[in-house]
Amino acid sequence: MNDPAGHPRYVELQATSHFSFLRGASSCEELFSQANVCGIEAMAIVDRNSVAGVVRAHEAAKVTDVRMIVGCRLDLADGTGVLVYPIDRRSYARLCRLLSLGKRRAGKAKCHLEWSDLPEYAEGLIGILVPNEADATCSQQLRRMNAVFTAGAYVALSLRRRPGDQLRLHMLTNLAAQAGVLTVVTNDVLFHHPDRRMLQDVVTCVRHGCTIDELGFRRERNADRHLKPAAEMHRLFPNYPEALARTVEIADRCRFSLEELKYQYPDEVSEPGKTPQETLTELAWEGARRRYPEGLPDKVIQVAKHPGDPGDDDGDHRQAANDVAVQQVDDVLDEGADVAADSG
Repeated sequence: MNDPAGHPRYVELQATSHFSFLRGASSCEELFSQANVCGIEAMAIVDRNSVAGVVRAHEAAKVTDVRMIVGCRLDLADGTGVLVYPIDRRSYARLCRLLSLGKRRAGKAKCHLEWSDLPEYAEGLIGILVPNEADATCSQQLRRMNAVFTAGAYVALSLRRRPGDQLRLHMLTNLAAQAGVLTVVTNDVLFHHPDRRMLQDVVTCVRHGCTIDELGFRRERNADRHLKPAAEMHRLFPNYPEALARTVEIADRCRFSLEELKYQYPDEVSEPGKTPQETLTELAWEGARRRYPEGLPDKVIQVAKHPGDPGDDDGDHRQAANDVAVQQVDDVLDEGADVAADSG
């Protein structure tokens, strides 16, 4: 796919930032600055089991005019890697809930997700499988991708700079066709510029707890995992023009932006058939009667009748304050009862 001037187009859909601790070796600012130098029109930040880097990426994108695509890499419990991209705000919310599920389950700094967790949250998410070998396991994963990601299921074609690279890409393409999954090119970026490779080796050593001399084949698969211009990506994948074009197609569908997010106070639980403000008013009168069992002073009555300005729709906030206050009182009473029981 070329632009109107005839230049090849490519969008990087797999860039990892240093928010993927001890894996990415470049900041979001460095990645987007280099993407601008390379003439890349859009780029996705896909940190591992996290969207922690999207805010920095969003700000960097605004400075460089390289559009940021919100994404995430899900590392499942069986070792499968899946890149996901929300196409709208609702699907972004589902992705965040999915990550919260995995982190609650696994504990601090970890995330535990199974294939069975994905269908409930996959609506509106485009998924790209990060394959290892083109084997029976990959074939099964592709069938799962097709079943789960109804908004779009793909498999990534990335060079590993190992013998048999082209044969592997060919076999992955055939397996994808059999499973009804489309192919898409990614560069699996871990650092913004070739000069950053040495730091990448250092963070890999830290992750494995070894020295550079001991690292050996635990180094990342190749030294070529930096951002490249579109023309270079087309040169590297001459046999897969459709897979290159799909990077732009996916980017065009993923139009969700953090600009769409705004503060939204959650709804408070109200009495059936009543608004939060009406529920709050009822609670206020009940509390006033408990506070003044012998009768309400006129001043209290006036305050209770006018809890806020006309049109004040602050019932949710005030009701939350009431819930907190009630809970604190209950906690104090419970603690006092425990102390009394202990002293007895």
